[in-house]
Amino acid sequence: MALSNNVIGAINFVAMLLSIPIIGAGIWLANEPDNSCVKLLQWPVIILGILILVVALAGFVGGFWRIPWLLIFYLVAMLILIILLACLVVFIYMVTIRGSGHLEPSRSYLEYHLDDFSGFLRRRVRSPLKWDRIRNCLSSTDMCAELNQSYRMAQDFFNAHITPLQSGCCKPPTQCGYTFVNPTYWISPINNAADMDCLNWSNEQTQLCYGCDSCKAGLLANLKKEWRRADIILLITLVALICVYLTGCCAFRNAKTEDLFRKYKQGYV
Repeated sequence: MALSNNVIGAINFVAMLLSIPIIGAGIWLANEPDNSCVKLLQWPVIILGILILVVALAGFVGGFWRIPWLLIFYLVAMLILIILLACLVVFIYMVTIRGSGHLEPSRSYLEYHLDDFSGFLRRRVRSPLKWDRIRNCLSSTDMCAELNQSYRMAQDFFNAHITPLQSGCCKPPTQCGYTFVNPTYWISPINNAADMDCLNWSNEQTQLCYGCDSCKAGLLANLKKEWRRADIILLITLVALICVYLTGCCAFRNAKTEDLFRKYKQGYV
């Protein structure tokens, strides 16, 4: 029994370590400018990681100090958390399966359309109240000002690989036919009727295209890219947690069998 309990404790120590990449993924998302403005995925990930850490700690204590009820709590709670993590992994994949950029003539960067993304993500930015909060948050960053410092000539900018957020929020849509002055200042549109965003563009540096659908689409494209990276981390951790959990179940069963056999030999059963 002691050997099996020590094995269970060691297994749960590994489970405690596996909570670190989950919490780390949540913290990484929270520190990304776009995710910090949206405040959607990072906290569920962080909370789930902390719960896995607490439950694994309970299993660790129950294994080394031979507390059966704590081990049973660990087995039940960890199973629930693994199911929740699996649901989260599938959910992230499903809501990010749609949405990709479109090439424009003579441009290296991509442009994005809001209708290309999943309904769940679109609803996060369609509400005027929600978007006003996100817009104010985005406009307070220096992502557009960085473009002015990096690109002076039009051709240099057209050949640049800028982020989806910069493509959608810091410049007008290419199809409007604006003339480049600098990355955040454009004049003389040729085709204002091409898109409603053509009329929403402003050279006022606090406005730019933050009110455009292209900015919303760029934000969702950024979120998709970052959520997919986090999802890979969560998926790898999920597989490792399942392996650790199954090993822990086998060790717990062996411990119970050893305990029954010991009692039998001692004449208790």
